[in-house]
Amino acid sequence: MQVLVKMKYGSHLYGTSTPDSDQDFKGVFLPEKRDILLNQVKKSNRDGTTKPDGNKKNTKDDIDIEFYSLHYFIKMACEGQTVALDMLHAPIESILQTSDIWEEIRKNKDLFYTTNFDSFVNYAKGQAAKYGIKGSRLNAAKVMIDFLKTKPISTKLTDIWDELPEHEHIEMIGRDPNGFRQLQICNRKMQESIKVEYALEMVQKFYNTYGTRAVQAAENKGIDWKAISHAFRAAFQLVELFTNGTITYPLESAPFLKKLKNGEINYQDEAAPKLEKMVDEIRILAENSKFPTHCNVEWWENWVCDTVESVYYGRMQPTILIPNPETDPYDTMGAFKKEFNL
Repeated sequence: MQVLVKMKYGSHLYGTSTPDSDQDFKGVFLPEKRDILLNQVKKSNRDGTTKPDGNKKNTKDDIDIEFYSLHYFIKMACEGQTVALDMLHAPIESILQTSDIWEEIRKNKDLFYTTNFDSFVNYAKGQAAKYGIKGSRLNAAKVMIDFLKTKPISTKLTDIWDELPEHEHIEMIGRDPNGFRQLQICNRKMQESIKVEYALEMVQKFYNTYGTRAVQAAENKGIDWKAISHAFRAAFQLVELFTNGTITYPLESAPFLKKLKNGEINYQDEAAPKLEKMVDEIRILAENSKFPTHCNVEWWENWVCDTVESVYYGRMQPTILIPNPETDPYDTMGAFKKEFNL
């Protein structure tokens, strides 16, 4: 495997590491010519320590190493995936090995910038809502449960349609293709033909699931703080990218992210509202951004083809640099350093 870049990753890159943090490394490799010709290029190669218990939390003694193929990395970067954005903006202090091919990619990283980050926005919104449903929705479910419990379980909704309680999250939404009237409660649709027993079961299940989560979140319990911190980290990165046209590591938000990972932030009063606000901010920044809506994938595909052909037809060989950790990594490669703005 011909390594094009290897770098520190994860908490050691973001500035959120603690004495107990494990060690993460990411990199990009140039696939073998045979694998390319036989269409057998792996997306990635992974190595590191393994645990007998897969559910056991990583410790400072654990190492996780992952190298992406050049082809797959370019694909991820074109899609705007945060792992690719992280790697493209890693500072010189985090780089353990690099090459002229990687530096050419990094030099043109702005060609990956777009306004299309829907996958992230949806992920962040999901995390913000995962552990708490706004009180009005839970209240609507409770109102409907109390009402249905007063009716015989064999009664059909059509027979009590005019008695259904009114609420902002309880609404009639017209008829289905078969002509039945429909009721929507907290985004759950029901036909007028169903019985009270079935309707009560549906609403009760919703209330039990999200009611419990909301109570836990109010007490800062049962929350995947690591997942929440990942959503916040990506949010901070996108705000900086849209605002300053780059991402700087270690992250300025690192102290807040550390508190978040440790569960020191109140979820319902601070974390969830802040994340929702940041998602809205990102949408506004994207709408006003001068970045294109989509990456020029064809340009990057042509670049990959030209680069791979140049290597395997002998027109070039990647220049590999292994920094000396005790000195400026590129002191001995002045021309290289100047060319790639290192």
